[in-house]
Amino acid sequence: MNSQHPNHVTIVKHDINNLLIACFIEHVEEPIWLSPIIVVPKKNGKLKICVDFRKLNATTKKYPYSLPFIDDVINTIARREVYTFLNGFYGYYHIFIA
Repeated sequence: MNSQHPNHVTIVKHDINNLLIACFIEHVEEPIWLSPIIVVPKKNGKLKICVDFRKLNATTKKYPYSLPFIDDVINTIARREVYTFLNGFYGYYHIFIA
Protein backbone atom coordinates (compact mmCIF):
# COMPACT_ATOMS: atom_id res chain seq x y z
CA MET A 1 0.00 0.00 0.00
CA ASN A 2 3.00 2.29 0.06
CA SER A 3 2.50 3.34 -3.57
CA GLN A 4 -1.17 4.25 -3.00
CA HIS A 5 -2.35 7.83 -3.05
CA PRO A 6 -2.38 9.06 0.59
CA ASN A 7 -6.12 9.79 0.45
CA HIS A 8 -6.83 6.24 -0.74
CA VAL A 9 -4.98 4.40 2.03
CA THR A 10 -7.78 4.82 4.60
CA ILE A 11 -10.43 3.61 2.14
CA VAL A 12 -8.32 0.63 1.08
CA LYS A 13 -7.65 -0.38 4.71
CA HIS A 14 -11.37 -0.06 5.55
CA ASP A 15 -12.47 -2.18 2.59
CA ILE A 16 -9.81 -4.84 3.21
CA ASN A 17 -10.80 -4.99 6.89
CA ASN A 18 -14.46 -5.53 5.88
CA LEU A 19 -13.42 -8.36 3.54
CA LEU A 20 -11.34 -9.96 6.33
CA ILE A 21 -14.25 -9.71 8.79
CA ALA A 22 -16.60 -11.29 6.22
CA CYS A 23 -14.03 -14.11 5.71
CA PHE A 24 -14.06 -13.33 1.99
CA ILE A 25 -10.27 -12.96 2.12
CA GLU A 26 -7.71 -14.13 4.66
CA HIS A 27 -4.26 -13.05 5.74
CA VAL A 28 -1.43 -15.13 4.26
CA GLU A 29 2.02 -15.10 5.88
CA GLU A 30 4.03 -16.21 2.84
CA PRO A 31 2.10 -15.64 -0.38
CA ILE A 32 3.11 -17.59 -3.47
CA TRP A 33 1.75 -14.91 -5.81
CA LEU A 34 0.35 -11.44 -5.32
CA SER A 35 -2.18 -9.41 -7.28
CA PRO A 36 -1.90 -5.64 -6.96
CA ILE A 37 -4.92 -3.54 -6.09
CA ILE A 38 -6.00 -0.52 -8.09
CA VAL A 39 -8.21 2.26 -6.75
CA VAL A 40 -10.61 3.52 -9.41
CA PRO A 41 -12.87 6.57 -9.04
CA LYS A 42 -16.55 5.94 -9.79
CA LYS A 43 -18.91 8.40 -11.49
CA ASN A 44 -20.56 9.21 -8.14
CA GLY A 45 -17.21 10.32 -6.68
CA LYS A 46 -16.71 7.24 -4.50
CA LEU A 47 -13.70 5.00 -4.93
CA LYS A 48 -13.81 1.36 -6.00
CA ILE A 49 -11.07 -1.10 -5.19
CA CYS A 50 -10.21 -3.46 -8.03
CA VAL A 51 -7.64 -6.26 -8.26
CA ASP A 52 -5.30 -6.74 -11.21
CA PHE A 53 -5.38 -10.51 -11.79
CA ARG A 54 -3.23 -10.56 -14.94
CA LYS A 55 -0.31 -12.33 -13.19
CA LEU A 56 -2.68 -14.90 -11.70
CA ASN A 57 -4.41 -15.40 -15.05
CA ALA A 58 -1.04 -15.97 -16.72
CA THR A 59 -0.31 -18.89 -14.36
CA THR A 60 -3.81 -20.38 -14.29
CA LYS A 61 -4.50 -23.54 -16.24
CA LYS A 62 -6.91 -22.69 -19.03
CA TYR A 63 -10.25 -24.48 -19.19
CA PRO A 64 -10.49 -26.16 -22.62
CA TYR A 65 -14.22 -25.43 -23.03
CA SER A 66 -15.58 -22.02 -23.87
CA LEU A 67 -18.24 -20.26 -21.83
CA PRO A 68 -21.82 -20.70 -23.02
CA PHE A 69 -23.36 -18.10 -25.27
CA ILE A 70 -25.68 -15.72 -23.40
CA ASP A 71 -28.58 -16.80 -25.66
CA ASP A 72 -28.16 -20.39 -24.48
CA VAL A 73 -28.13 -19.29 -20.85
CA ILE A 74 -31.26 -17.15 -21.32
CA ASN A 75 -33.08 -19.98 -23.08
CA THR A 76 -32.20 -22.35 -20.24
CA ILE A 77 -33.35 -20.06 -17.41
CA ALA A 78 -36.45 -18.90 -19.30
CA ARG A 79 -38.14 -22.20 -18.44
CA ARG A 80 -37.59 -21.68 -14.70
CA GLU A 81 -39.45 -19.66 -12.07
CA VAL A 82 -36.36 -18.44 -10.20
CA TYR A 83 -32.78 -17.81 -11.26
CA THR A 84 -30.27 -17.92 -8.40
CA PHE A 85 -26.70 -16.69 -8.49
CA LEU A 86 -24.00 -16.27 -5.89
CA ASN A 87 -22.34 -12.97 -5.14
CA GLY A 88 -19.22 -13.72 -3.13
CA PHE A 89 -19.59 -10.80 -0.73
CA TYR A 90 -23.32 -10.31 -0.32
CA GLY A 91 -24.49 -13.91 -0.62
CA TYR A 92 -27.31 -15.30 -2.68
CA TYR A 93 -29.73 -13.30 -4.78
CA HIS A 94 -32.91 -14.60 -6.34
CA ILE A 95 -34.38 -13.03 -9.45
CA PHE A 96 -37.97 -13.94 -10.29
CA ILE A 97 -38.47 -14.46 -13.99
CA ALA A 98 -41.68 -13.25 -15.58
